[in-house]
Amino acid sequence: MYKNHRISLVMPCYNEEHGLPEVYRDMPVLIDEVIAVDNNSTDRTAQVARSFGARVIHEPKQGYGAAYKTGLRNATGDIIVTMDADGTYPRNFIPILLDVMIDENFDFITCDRTGHKDKPSNWLRVFGNDVLNFFILVLFWFRVRDSQSGMWVFKRAILEHLRLTSDGMAFSEEIKLEAMSKKKIIRGIELPVYYKERHGVSKLRIWRDGFYNLFFLFRKRFGLLGSAPPLVAHADLQKEPNV
Repeated sequence: MYKNHRISLVMPCYNEEHGLPEVYRDMPVLIDEVIAVDNNSTDRTAQVARSFGARVIHEPKQGYGAAYKTGLRNATGDIIVTMDADGTYPRNFIPILLDVMIDENFDFITCDRTGHKDKPSNWLRVFGNDVLNFFILVLFWFRVRDSQSGMWVFKRAILEHLRLTSDGMAFSEEIKLEAMSKKKIIRGIELPVYYKERHGVSKLRIWRDGFYNLFFLFRKRFGLLGSAPPLVAHADLQKEPNV
């Protein structure tokens, strides 16, 4: 609990037995609920997550977005924090981000890793991110510095306003598009965080995922993805969480 808000942390997990101990090494005590979504891991991800007290949910449909959708549907906190389970995102920034959200009345915060890494990143990833950022500006008319960041902090209530279609890596850019483009009902901001080297093997397929995410932006912009129901209905948001 933090400033009278219940906090959930949601992490998609695919073969992250080496990253999870790093994540838990400095997990803030203010986190009320940790949801680890096991996305068909072949290692000890589920066992390691449970050993740290996480609520493990299995999602058989493979994909970054599919795992996130399951985790977000099951989160019960007033505010949801997300991050990858590889140890790259700073847990000690969570209280700072929550302070900004609560004190300044933001609904959605996305984190910017660019320029704040411990070590120089793979130049191809940086270039790909910049290309996607550019096309978001051209197609959707708002600027974001890190469209592929996987660390967000947002009020659970906004889930009823988001139409999230992607089951893959494009989910990261789509949730930003959905939240940041609805300025009349969702107040969003992008804030910088630092970024560490990951623990374990990266799941990103740079060329394949990069081109897929680029094509996804065009399909999203021109309405070629169809519609999607909200992850959480308004009636469900009014229910008291089972804690």
